[in-house]
Amino acid sequence: MTFARPLLLLALLALPLAVAAYFLLERRRARYAVAFTNLDVLASVASSGRPWRRLVPPLLALVALALLCAGLARPHTRTLVADERATIVLVLDVSASMEAEDVEPTRLAAAQAAIRAFLDRVPEQIRVGLVAFAGDPQVASPPTRDREFLLGSLDRVAQFPGFSGTAIGDALALAVEVGQQATGESGGTGDDDPDGETIAWRSAAPAPETEGSLVSILFLSDGAQTRGFLQPWEGAQQAREAGIPVYTVSLGTPEGIVTREFDGIVRTIPVPPDPVTLSEIAETTGGRFYEAETAGTLEDVYRRLGSSLGRTPGEAEATAWFLGGAGAALFAALLAGALWSPRLP
Repeated sequence: MTFARPLLLLALLALPLAVAAYFLLERRRARYAVAFTNLDVLASVASSGRPWRRLVPPLLALVALALLCAGLARPHTRTLVADERATIVLVLDVSASMEAEDVEPTRLAAAQAAIRAFLDRVPEQIRVGLVAFAGDPQVASPPTRDREFLLGSLDRVAQFPGFSGTAIGDALALAVEVGQQATGESGGTGDDDPDGETIAWRSAAPAPETEGSLVSILFLSDGAQTRGFLQPWEGAQQAREAGIPVYTVSLGTPEGIVTREFDGIVRTIPVPPDPVTLSEIAETTGGRFYEAETAGTLEDVYRRLGSSLGRTPGEAEATAWFLGGAGAALFAALLAGALWSPRLP
């Protein structure tokens, strides 16, 4: 914790003066009690066996004074501060497998609810975009601060399921492009290394430093790549080269299924998630990987990310908390004094 006006902390020197004044008054009261000759009345106003109660009001008043003195110095705490330049691109799998009911009520409905919870935590000054994908990715909403427009776009993606295929690599590349356009940044999107050799998933090079990136991608999928021009590792490499961390979420259970009718025959199709690929994407780009097999777990993940993405380390003023605490302590001191102070009969 730091203070904008540290010299005002000298006001805390008033605390020992207040303690000294309290004990001085107590000594004067003791001398008055000895001089008071009506012992029956004195006994009626004396403590009834709980002498600690007499100390509570002055201790609370002392706490209030300390908080007030510290608040005058304008304290600041280290925290994550929303960056109004930041952009978050949500990428949502809307392929037919998202109709699976192993995550109640369906995978897609659970994902939509989690995104709404995410938006409740994201500050309004941060722009959020939405990319929906199945066999082909589409920009459902460009990065915007208009939450109503974004929520409307999220509701409309419900018409997308039924599309076949899962193009993870293409969806990643489109999300990178959307994020770069939103921030006016550009970078290389080559699929090969400088020597012309294919880049493997697990490169010996460490993940890039992405703490100061203005763009973050939150990518949710429930299956393995089945379509698309780019492989997942190629899309991840584009994000890595752009310095964009990708936070991936694998949704669903290995027992997930969907039913489809082919030529009058109903078939049950297994649709297990692919956590390995999504974990590799997060590792390659410097993001984090999450696995969610229930709607509750998924919502918890999105709430946590909604409280951290689009923010940078900074300081927030805590003066109001100190002043509020001082007011609460003073009120408690007055209340305790009114309840426990001795009264004349």
